[in-house]
Amino acid sequence: MSNTIDRRDSRRKRKTRIRKKISGTARCPRLTVFRSVKHLYAQLIDDETGRTLAAAATVEKVVKSDLKNYANRAAAKKIGQIIAERAKEKNVTKVVFDRSGFKFHGVVKAIADSARAGGLEF
Repeated sequence: MSNTIDRRDSRRKRKTRIRKKISGTARCPRLTVFRSVKHLYAQLIDDETGRTLAAAATVEKVVKSDLKNYANRAAAKKIGQIIAERAKEKNVTKVVFDRSGFKFHGVVKAIADSARAGGLEF
């Protein structure tokens, strides 16, 4: 039990350190990623106004219909594509990537690579 608490606390500390250095604007929003055990989430956030410009998650019906597992790399690629498409609809091409304290590998990296392939620059 204490290992789980230590891990969560360590991630929160890393997240705070990261958020001190980066923030999103309307022209260059923050692409933040969250992964839980079952699902993946991505959001484009304008920190100046506190608004979420676009979001994509594996809990959406569009994504669920195509996948069997919602927290693997295939799901991450799908989320990256969807968030890139929704960013283009909002005329956003540049973003700042926020990994939310997670290591940049696995599904977090897959979301980033897929978003880059979809046309986002960061």
